[in-house]
Amino acid sequence: MSFLGKLFGKKEKESLDQGLQKTKEGFFAKITKAIAGKSTVDDEVLDNLEDALVGADVGIDTTLAIIEKIQSRVARDKYVNTSELNSLLQQEIENILIDSEDQSFRSFDVPLGKKPYVIMVVGVNGVGKTTTIGKLAHNFKKAGKSVILGAADTFRAAAVDQLTIWSERVGVPIVKQSMGSDPASVAFDTVQSAVAKDADVVIIDTAGRLHNKIHLMEELSKIRRVVQKVIPDAPHEVLLVLDGSTGQNALEQAKQFTAATDVTSIAITKLDGTAKGGVVLAIANQQKIPVKYIGVGEKIDDLLIFDKHEFVDSLFKLS
Repeated sequence: MSFLGKLFGKKEKESLDQGLQKTKEGFFAKITKAIAGKSTVDDEVLDNLEDALVGADVGIDTTLAIIEKIQSRVARDKYVNTSELNSLLQQEIENILIDSEDQSFRSFDVPLGKKPYVIMVVGVNGVGKTTTIGKLAHNFKKAGKSVILGAADTFRAAAVDQLTIWSERVGVPIVKQSMGSDPASVAFDTVQSAVAKDADVVIIDTAGRLHNKIHLMEELSKIRRVVQKVIPDAPHEVLLVLDGSTGQNALEQAKQFTAATDVTSIAITKLDGTAKGGVVLAIANQQKIPVKYIGVGEKIDDLLIFDKHEFVDSLFKLS
């Protein structure tokens, strides 16, 4: 069991195993083919392994980094057989996934002295941003925290409507204005309300557009500035939501958003419906930003805190 203890229990582990099933099936089929009939890890095995990793959307750069480490290990140990390859791969994949020193990454909790704890959520439309916010609110509430949502994606009527439905479903208040309102104004009202109500957590949705990086940067910077008028060190977290099923496109979005704002954590959704779960490795390796949550299903409890040990264990579990 990992450091998440009770929080990552049997139910969460089963959800993770099931959610990674498609990625695992494709990945293992390719690895099995890569080492078929081989007794040692030679150049051909490494070439085939490279193809398997790229096929799971681990990405070229990250794949080459993994292969290089394995090559060094094979050269150093002189003899590595194919039965050792899985454990070697597990080690290298786990090393790529970075841990955060922030203890709040390990539970639905907030750091001491950060009340209300303000989370600004960014990401393009269609990645599951609103759903992730709803599930986050549910989990924080389940952990005994009071939560307020801010509907600052005011350019899309459906975004406000969807967030309102989630607020009702979870049973938490929402601050919203009419469509086309200034997003920063909504964010300001939200944090003011949170302070007045002594709320524990504020989750602010923002516009899901990448039409122009400059405009996006200006908008997110403005939201940050007005929030800081009420809470000087906010937002405490900028969470980027990415759709795992889009593979390398998710990696490109990560590059765009990290260039536009100071992203501090990542949530990767829709991993249950795709064989491209390897993109988690590509994003973690190239962006050097911790993955905090993963979405492995449609149920309200299917947003899991990301634990690299459990993730790799599920990825390599044979049954």
